[in-house]
This record gives sequence, structure tokens and C-alpha cells, in this order.
Amino acid sequence: MSGTDYPNRFRQRLLAGERLIGSWCALANPITTEILGLAGFDWLVLDGEHAPNDVTTFVPQLMALKGSPSAPVVRPPSNESVIIKRLLDIGFYNFLIPLVGTADEAIQAVASTRYPPAGIRGVSVSHRSNLYGSLADYNATVNDNISLLVQIETRQGVENIDAIAAVDGVDGIFVGPGDLSAALGYLGEPAHPDVQEVIRHLFARAKAAGKPSGILAPVEADARRYLAWGASFVAVGSDLGVFRQGTQSLCDKFKNSP
Repeated sequence: MSGTDYPNRFRQRLLAGERLIGSWCALANPITTEILGLAGFDWLVLDGEHAPNDVTTFVPQLMALKGSPSAPVVRPPSNESVIIKRLLDIGFYNFLIPLVGTADEAIQAVASTRYPPAGIRGVSVSHRSNLYGSLADYNATVNDNISLLVQIETRQGVENIDAIAAVDGVDGIFVGPGDLSAALGYLGEPAHPDVQEVIRHLFARAKAAGKPSGILAPVEADARRYLAWGASFVAVGSDLGVFRQGTQSLCDKFKNSP
């Protein structure tokens, strides 16, 4: 079912507190996404906020992940119901919503991913997610198979973490270290002790609310520290980063040697 189990096994594992290792997909390409799926990551973020993706590029990537052990998680460009509706219809079940700063914004995100009366998702008779109308119990069961992660990356989000984590339908708290460090006055310095203190605080507040926490950590030492701090779903790199580092290393190996 679009690269993930139905019922949603990723959501079940997330809520069970399993350690889930993921990666970012930023190259907007089904071949690189397929290769990441073959690697065996538990989850992959298909990024629509900072990567050149839209519904037309997401569909081939979802197709590329069919049969993969990696659950696709989409990050929309914003917390907007029409955008989220289109992503639901093409086959996404797992959502990472950026820039959530208040409980009301979290409630809005939950509502956007649920059919009425639980939410405001628009209804289509046939689309890719319900196998073009052939999945008979889709309307009755899909609300319970949506996974919603909210991204905390502003001072407002930090201040409201307890209220956000308490929202019914929010399945996990994800820390955005880049924007968070900028919001705290340390642009480009997510390793700064003050930023690290806030990250650890967010993990602790998520745990207190009974919600799993996650983060993007392409530096191995950071990833292992966050796992030790209690984060259970951690993205440890990206296709773009691996490709950039690998090609630079290969070039330098020959150009900078006798």
C-alpha cells in the first residue's frame, strides 16, 4: 500500500516506542528513493518543504517504495489542509508537519488528515490511496491508520510543547535542529550547548506526555547522543548529503593526490 503496510505498521511501531532509524529524501528522484528503500531504513522522509517536490514527483517515489521495508513519511511545505488532502489522496499515511508552534496548529494538522466527523479532509470517491476506489473499507479505517508527527522548531513551539504534545492525534514530536538553532539565536550552530539543552528538554517533555520524539541528525555522534537521550525515531542522513560527501571524497582522492 504505497510502500507501507495497511494497517499502518509504521504507526504501530512508533507508538510502541521502537527505535526507528530513518533518512531524508531530498533529491526528488524515484531512483535514489528506491535505493534508500533497498538499504532497509525503517522510514524515509520525502521532503516537500525544502526539496523540489510536489504531488507529481511524490507519486513515482511512492511507487518506487512499494515492497520496501521503509515507510514513506511526507513533509508538506506547510500546515495547509488542501495540500495535506492532496498528499493523502496520492497515498501518504505518515505526515511530518513543519513549524507547529501552538496546540491550535497541531489540532488543525490532525483535522486536515481525518475524514469528518473527526476532521475536515475532503472526500473523493477514487484516488491512489484507496486503490482507485477498490479498497472497500478505506473510508471506515483510514483515520486510524494516519500517523502525524509535528515539528518543533521555534521559540513558540518550545514554549507550547506540553500543550502540543497533549493534542489527541499527535503521534510524535520531531525536533527541527536547523530552524530551532536559528530561532534561539544560533543560526548554523545546532551543536551549541544552549540549543542542545533545549533539544534535550523537548525530548523530556515528549516523554512526559507519553509521546515518542525524533530528530534529524546526520552527524553520527549527534544521532547516538539523541538516541541515548530518549529519541526513538532518528533520521541519520539524507540522499543529498550522502551523494554530496561521496562524490566530493571520490574527486578529492584523485585530484589531490600524486
